Amino acid sequence: MAKFLHIADVHLGIRRYRSDERTRDFFFAWQDVLERYAIREKVDFVLIAGDFFDARRVEPQAMNHAMVGLGRLRDAGIPVVAIEGNHDCHEVDNQFSWLRSLSQWGFLHLLEPVHSEGGIALRPWEERSRKGSFLDLAGVRIFGSLWYGSTVSQALGGLIDALSAHSHADRFQVMMLHTDVEGQLQRPIPALPIARLAELRSHIDYLALGHTHKNFEIDGWVYNPGSLEACNVEEYAHRRGAYLVETNGKTHTTRLVEEYYRRPIVRQSIDVSGHPTPEGLFEGLMATVREDWPATPEGEAARLAPVFELTLRGRLPFSPSQLELTRYREEIHHTFQPLLVMVRNQTIPAEFGVAMGLLESVPRAERERRILEDLLSREDRYRDQAGSLASLILETKQLALAGEAPERILALLAERESASTQPPALEA
Repeated sequence: MAKFLHIADVHLGIRRYRSDERTRDFFFAWQDVLERYAIREKVDFVLIAGDFFDARRVEPQAMNHAMVGLGRLRDAGIPVVAIEGNHDCHEVDNQFSWLRSLSQWGFLHLLEPVHSEGGIALRPWEERSRKGSFLDLAGVRIFGSLWYGSTVSQALGGLIDALSAHSHADRFQVMMLHTDVEGQLQRPIPALPIARLAELRSHIDYLALGHTHKNFEIDGWVYNPGSLEACNVEEYAHRRGAYLVETNGKTHTTRLVEEYYRRPIVRQSIDVSGHPTPEGLFEGLMATVREDWPATPEGEAARLAPVFELTLRGRLPFSPSQLELTRYREEIHHTFQPLLVMVRNQTIPAEFGVAMGLLESVPRAERERRILEDLLSREDRYRDQAGSLASLILETKQLALAGEAPERILALLAERESASTQPPALEA
């Protein structure tokens, strides 16, 4: 039997909303999860399924945050096994990275497949070189992988072939993979199809995923814990945590643990349409925020001021220049004392009311597509391809937001350009 902790997307060093406190929140979440669910539970090892750091170039504070947790685990005799994610992977032309350094220094085991002209190879962990693609801990065989991005489907075949040569019938087998999975996010990003994912099942008992910041499970063997903390306010509603896993032979049980340090996030949306004057809007806005402000929780969370986001929407009955966004932020901060106040202005001036009426019920992704198509169709050279170009622009945008490497985005653009210029096939 073995017990392990599976976490992902720790994002140490993240900087959001220019707040040092939010950077520390990610450290406190990492530290608290280890204390509660690794050290107190006396796990045999910890898995980090990518994006341990938020960036390849790690700031000193982020490294300090990493060393506090890794040092506690090493003192407790708990090994750490990690793979690279899209945020902290090594550069293509550089053999050095901070994760590789931490592995060399003995703070973790970084598992990496070996890629060559002959394909993908998996090599056993060598303690002397502190390198390898898989290792055995507490009766569990753990395989690592790389961040493959949009090429993950193509890479999977080589990984499966390599797994076949190193599968151990008597061991519980885990694979760590940092990737999007089909159907888990409503955005047009190339993701690993479920059918391809299922091809791993003959070799793997537990697929430890990372990358998607919300929790999900698939068929009792694929597990994605989500990020420890919400990386932006849009993620606040997603369930997330860490998996505490116990194995028994080739079977296992899991528990998603969610009780640890978390900064609360409060979001409110207010329709400005019913407030015909600037002062009336201000008074109505403050009354609504006061009425809906959440009650102070008990215990540890009571001392954590929330991040607050206010969205203004609807038809604005007066000039946009009379919107006092700075006044709203300052008054909310003074009255309610949140950690941060963000005001998003999504109002539409009255003169654009007809257009708003046509589009306000349309999902944001569809609105973006329609706007792009309209802009592209105004140019004679793009008019005939406005639809396909708009889709390509949106796909490129999502790849960039997901942290895809620039060279891979350029390769996608070149591939699409080549496909669009190929002459049509002649019919027999």
